[in-house]
Amino acid sequence: MSQSIKFNNANSLFSKTLKQKTNDYFKVTSQKKTGNRRIFIKATILLVSFTAIYSLLVFVQPHWAISVLLCLLFGANLAAIGFNIMHDAGHNSFSDNKNLNTVLSYSLNLLGGNIYFWKIKHNIAHHTYTNIDGEDHDIEVKFMRIHHDQKLKKHHSYQRFYFPILYGVSYLAWIFYQDYEKYFNQRMGADADRFQFPLKEKVIFWTSKLLHFCLFIVVPVLCVGWLPTLIGLLIAGAVCGMSLATVFQLAHVVSGTAFKTIDESRVEEEWMVHQIQSTANFATRSKILTWLLGGLNFQVEHHLFPKISHVHYPAINRIVQQTCLEYNIQYNEFKGFWSAFRSHVGVIHAMSR
Repeated sequence: MSQSIKFNNANSLFSKTLKQKTNDYFKVTSQKKTGNRRIFIKATILLVSFTAIYSLLVFVQPHWAISVLLCLLFGANLAAIGFNIMHDAGHNSFSDNKNLNTVLSYSLNLLGGNIYFWKIKHNIAHHTYTNIDGEDHDIEVKFMRIHHDQKLKKHHSYQRFYFPILYGVSYLAWIFYQDYEKYFNQRMGADADRFQFPLKEKVIFWTSKLLHFCLFIVVPVLCVGWLPTLIGLLIAGAVCGMSLATVFQLAHVVSGTAFKTIDESRVEEEWMVHQIQSTANFATRSKILTWLLGGLNFQVEHHLFPKISHVHYPAINRIVQQTCLEYNIQYNEFKGFWSAFRSHVGVIHAMSR
């Protein structure tokens, strides 16, 4: 991760105006920028449903057809915990209580990931250098070409056919392979700088990985056998991976979003304008999707204000759009999920040639 890339903030009138309007909104409405009662209710629902589905699958062991359905729901539930609890807590926006944010951010470790790695890769690299080649490691997808400056390889000509498989295995690959790759290499990507890994975090890494292995593999194998465990893990993992990857890709890899390769360590735009150029919203009027995705269909607002909880994004969305109109800045938004998905497939197809 480069610390030398600078954004052109000399004339940051747009950023100042947008920040002022957003601060005024919270003053007028007397709200905290962190989560409110709704996010605590949602978190409770998701954690209770996680416990209930897991218990039914492992200890009650219903008919196989019902178990398959429960595995599908379990995968969606895992993704929803990531979107709604871990993500806000990882950005310190779930609550104004920092200790609670820290505890809830470790829900990622419960799901098999590692919050320390995630904060380096996502909070620092992705949120600072969004869609910048070589800096944003979230756009480095193995076997995929999604950036015009990424090298075109022979297998990329088929990526529009195999991308759903890659998205489906992404979660299991992340927790069972890529985390260990990062641990032993101490790098977020092949060309990234080495990062410091404190002893405390190493202990947390191995402890949480062992707990996850026991919870998701050892206990189910002892209770239901290895084959049902394997099938269940593959089904839930595929649903979770597809959900996580698709939501991220629809926010950054669609027509209208900019990808940049920086040669002189300087971005011509101010940071907030760069975030708007490299990010897109989708289906913001769908209350169901907004609830399930933790407001990540409001990705523009999230990138502009990552420390504001997702429960406020619908209101901030109107402020951002109005300010973009005033300053003649293009705002990327797709009305529905499927229109954004078609655009994403179009980009994948274009990058395969």
